[in-house]
Amino acid sequence: MSKVRRASHAGSWYSANRDELNQQLTEWMDQAPTAPGTTRAVIAPHAGYYYCGACSGHVYKQIDGSKFSRVFILGPSHHARLAGCALSSLEKYETPLTHLTIDSQVYADLYATGEFESMSSQTDEAEHSIEMQLPYIAKVMESRQGQFTIVPVMVGSLSTQREQIYGQIFSRYLADPENLFVISSDFCHWGSRFHYDYYDSTQGEIWQSIEHIDRMGMDLIEKMDPVAFSDYLKQYQNTICGRHPISVLLNGPLFHTVSAVCTVQSLQVQPRLIGQLCRSHSDHPVTD
Repeated sequence: MSKVRRASHAGSWYSANRDELNQQLTEWMDQAPTAPGTTRAVIAPHAGYYYCGACSGHVYKQIDGSKFSRVFILGPSHHARLAGCALSSLEKYETPLTHLTIDSQVYADLYATGEFESMSSQTDEAEHSIEMQLPYIAKVMESRQGQFTIVPVMVGSLSTQREQIYGQIFSRYLADPENLFVISSDFCHWGSRFHYDYYDSTQGEIWQSIEHIDRMGMDLIEKMDPVAFSDYLKQYQNTICGRHPISVLLNGPLFHTVSAVCTVQSLQVQPRLIGQLCRSHSDHPVTD
C-alpha cells in the first residue's frame, strides 16, 4: 500500500471539495491570457487561494501539460530548520482532484549525490509551499493523468555556494524538455510583522514602492542572472521567501545549455490589492 501525504491544508487554505476546487481553478485560468512561447519553468505564489488563486491562474495558464512527463516542485521551508534540501519520505501526494506520484527513480538519483536528506511525514504535511502548487499541477496535467510524476523538494536556507551545488545537480533535469519546474514563492513581505519596511518615497505610496522593488527582482529572474539576483537581495533585503529555490533554478543554466523560459507573473494580478492594503506602516501585505 502506497504511503500518501495528506492534503493537510485542504479545507482551510483551499477547497477540499473536488468539484468546487476544479471549477475555481478552471475559472481562474480562463481569466488569464496566454503568453507566446513554451514555458519550462514558472514561479507561483503559495498563499491561500482566497488571496492568490487568481494570480496562480495566470502562472499556470502558461503551461501546456501535454509537453511534460515530470514536474519538479521546489518550495522553501517555513517551519523546519534546513541548511540543504530535503525529499519526501512518502510515495504519493494527495489532492482533492487526484493523487500525484513521486518519481522514485529521480529521488534515488538525487539521494545518490549525498546532498539530500529525507523529511518526516510530519514535516512534509506541516509545510504549505509545495502543497499549494499541487491542485494546479493536477489540473494542468490532467490530460496526462497517470502518465507523469512529481519531484517535490523542500529547499532550506542555502548559502550561495550550496545554491550553486544544487543548481548543478538540477541542471541535467532542466536540460530535459520533458521536465517542468515549478518554484513556489511569494514576493515582498512588508511591515513590522516581517521586520521589513523598505520604502522608496520617489515611487509614490508604499504599495507602489513594494511593486517597484518586486519588479526589479522579477526582471533579474527573467534574465536568469543568479549573480545579479544575489546582489539585488543583498542590497534591498527583499523578503522573498522563495529566494533560495529561485536561486537554485537560476544557477542551473550555468552548467547546461537550457532553453527554458522562466515566466514570472506574480504581480500581474495583485497591484490593486496591494494598493488597498498598504498605505501606512501599520499594514502588513504579502505580494504574490
